[in-house]
This record gives sequence, C-alpha cells and structure tokens, in this order.
Amino acid sequence: MFRVLIIAPSDKVGRKLQSELAQNGFAGAVIADREQAIEQVIAQSPDLVLLEMDGHEKTWRLLSEIKQPKSIPVVVLVPKEMLNRIGDSPDIDDFIIEPYPLEEILLRMRHLLTKGSQTDAGELIRHGDLVIDSAECEVTVCGRRIELTFREYELLKFLASHRGRVFTRQALLDKVWGYDYFGGDRTVDVHIRRLRSKIEDASHSFIDTIRNIGYRFKESQSFPKS
Repeated sequence: MFRVLIIAPSDKVGRKLQSELAQNGFAGAVIADREQAIEQVIAQSPDLVLLEMDGHEKTWRLLSEIKQPKSIPVVVLVPKEMLNRIGDSPDIDDFIIEPYPLEEILLRMRHLLTKGSQTDAGELIRHGDLVIDSAECEVTVCGRRIELTFREYELLKFLASHRGRVFTRQALLDKVWGYDYFGGDRTVDVHIRRLRSKIEDASHSFIDTIRNIGYRFKESQSFPKS
C-alpha cells in the first residue's frame, strides 16, 4: 500500500482527500500546519506528497523544501486563479486544477508511483563499485560476489532504489518487512550493521546513519577517512 502525505491548509480539503484515497487503497495522513510539514515528511517517509497551494508564501517555500531531505514525487492542487504562478517549477512533478476531481488525482498519482517503482527484471543498480543485479538477485562489490540473506538483499535493494531519501526505522520495517511485522525497530539496526560489514570497507561507504531518524543510501559514493 502506497503512503501519501496530504499537506492541506484547508482541513476540509485534506480530510476529504484522506477519506477518498483510503477508499481507493492508499494510506493517507493529513497535516495542515506548514511549520510541521517537513518534520512529517522525514518522519513518515511517504511515497508521494499532495500539496494544496494557496496564496501564502510559506506554502510556496514549502514546495522546494519538501524536495531537500528526500526526492519525493509532489503533486500540487492549484486553484484556477493561481495557475499562472506555477511556471516551470522543477519541484512540481504534476498538478491538478480545482475542483480536484478524484479520478484525475488517482490517475496522476498512480502514474508517478508506478513510474518510480517499476523495475525491469534485468535492470542493474550501479553505485560506484557496488552493483545490484535484480535478475539474478546478486550483489557485487568490485566484481566480488557478496553473500546476503534475503532480508539483507531486500533492504539494500530498497535503499539503493531510493538513493538520497531518508527512511525512519519504522518506515523500513513497513517497506521491507511488511505492515504485519510486529518485531522491534532495532531489527533494522541489526540488519544495517550486518549489511555494512559485508559491503563496506576502508574504501567503500554506501549507507548513511541519520541520527535520531534512520538511514539513507548515499547520493554518491564516499570514502571513509583512514
């Protein structure tokens, strides 16, 4: 189930969307406070953000801020009178003009989510000397095959497929272990530690620990200081 964060200054719009999305298989959370929006983006690690635009400058600044901690698809809901303000903003992945028909929202959301999650069975995920072969479920570093458990492989592949995005431990449990997993979130720490011991060394560092939040796969490979 995809998670959608609805940022809507208008509580009426937000709650209506939350209810409609839930009826169509999406888990949606609503936030009306712009000041807390970025914190919630980091904490909840949504798959997509629906942002209701208004005339407040804070909302427009928020649009660019959402893209900073993580590269998350953003669909904006735009009143007709504000359409000319959208321009060619690189932070907008798609937009919908009021009255925000549900069918159009669902269509545009599914297009972005499907585009972001589709993976060709033969696709190689490359990051420096690290290569993940989805067809063979094989991981190599500098051409050396790395033996991983199923969960370690799935965790690595998920993080590498969302390079640069920060995920909380709970979000990783939901995405990799599944919503029905009832173990503690320290399970993630254990798997990350084991994974690092297998794929990282003095010359390779792939996973960042984000203090008090969780983990992310590096945007570019870095080399630990000796």
